[in-house]
Amino acid sequence: MLPQLTNEEVLRYSRHLILSEVGVEGQQKLKAAKVLCIGTGGLGAPLGMYLAAAGIGTIGLVDFDVVDRTNLQRQIIHGTKDIGRKKIDSATETILDINPNVNVIKHEVAITSENAMDIIKDYDIVVDGTDNFPTRYLVNDACMLAGKPNVYGSIFRFEGQSTVFTAPGGPCYRCLYPEPPPPGLVPSCAEGGVLGILPGLIGVVQATEVVKLILGKGDTLVGRLMLYDALNMRFRELKLRRNPDCPADGSCSVIKELIDYQQFCGIPHQSPEPIAAMPDKEIDPVEVKTLIDQKADFVLIDVREPHEYQIAQIPTAKLIPLGDLPKRLSELDPGADYVLHCKGGVRSAKGCDVLRGAGFQKVRNMKGGILAWSDKVDPSVPKY
Repeated sequence: MLPQLTNEEVLRYSRHLILSEVGVEGQQKLKAAKVLCIGTGGLGAPLGMYLAAAGIGTIGLVDFDVVDRTNLQRQIIHGTKDIGRKKIDSATETILDINPNVNVIKHEVAITSENAMDIIKDYDIVVDGTDNFPTRYLVNDACMLAGKPNVYGSIFRFEGQSTVFTAPGGPCYRCLYPEPPPPGLVPSCAEGGVLGILPGLIGVVQATEVVKLILGKGDTLVGRLMLYDALNMRFRELKLRRNPDCPADGSCSVIKELIDYQQFCGIPHQSPEPIAAMPDKEIDPVEVKTLIDQKADFVLIDVREPHEYQIAQIPTAKLIPLGDLPKRLSELDPGADYVLHCKGGVRSAKGCDVLRGAGFQKVRNMKGGILAWSDKVDPSVPKY
């Protein structure tokens, strides 16, 4: 039996109620619905706000991160006053301010193979607002095993995409991406950047699909991948079909339980950066500053992009973007001493591998990149 609407709710949702596709019964379905939002960041921000405004009765939030100043360019569910707060608390506060009728359930954990099934079991629809491949495969497989629709979205730089996976008769994430890309091949938004407005649009598309699925109205994105190019303001669409060989296909018995998704994606558990297992090949920013002050005979190479160099730089560093490094080895002396740095240490670790592979012996990675330089050496260098 569907829940009744109070007089306050009738007034609040009046613009819905006069839509024949929604009406009183449709709004009651929204009130009865339970939707799980995994992530309260770029995609989760507009998603949570619009689902609350639409009158979704129960919204589950999964997040364990805290609000950082760099989040505020796109994660509009949080504000400047929330810097340092738990995202899940900030998001809950905003959602309840928009609509106090919503029941918010907080899951302040990282979703894993151990807890995923238990978290999603009480929800009707799962919305994936995550930003990494292991979690996307995990959410996909959990939804497939539980028989829950997975409303998917992803963003990078100026481009976004959205679809609905694991719906009855529809494809899943593995049908689109049978195998994850090699670790490090696809940069994160922290490395590649993202237009702050972009997650707003993709998150709203996800919210729209959730509402349509609940109402049972319209043509959903099941079997269709919507692609959006913000820079050129273009929408495209690709047809998606279930892959009969897909291990997560509902008719396949290969996937019977959740697996180790970090291992599946080739990501070491204890070593998020390639160089972490070789501490003798790292150097702390404070040590680099000492070498500079002592006028030591070494070369500091910045492997970031030119537009990043304009934001913040170490004056003595020589700029050679990582993509150009293999082509510019002739500019470097194989016998010299090199220290490489980037924003956070990942790209420079790859650059060190390039030099070592070319026969350079004295190569070290500046641990933590220019962000650590700003923290430990020169606070006047802006962080981004």
